Amino acid sequence: MNKLNFENAMERLEEIAEQLEDGSRSLDESLKLFAEANKLAAFCASKLDEAEKKLKILIKDQDTYTLADEETE
Repeated sequence: MNKLNFENAMERLEEIAEQLEDGSRSLDESLKLFAEANKLAAFCASKLDEAEKKLKILIKDQDTYTLADEETE
């Protein structure tokens, strides 16, 4: 498997959601998929937090545009 990145994790989460929604998996398989999805969701949340921190630093350095301005648009 390729190195895990945000896009790959989101794609896998979508696949898991489809598999769980179709209802054809056994309980054990569903639990394994759910556990994998939880790990992927945590990974994605961490990546989003990192990106937000980087953006805040960039915005702070610009001194001309704030995150609050973006949120109100």
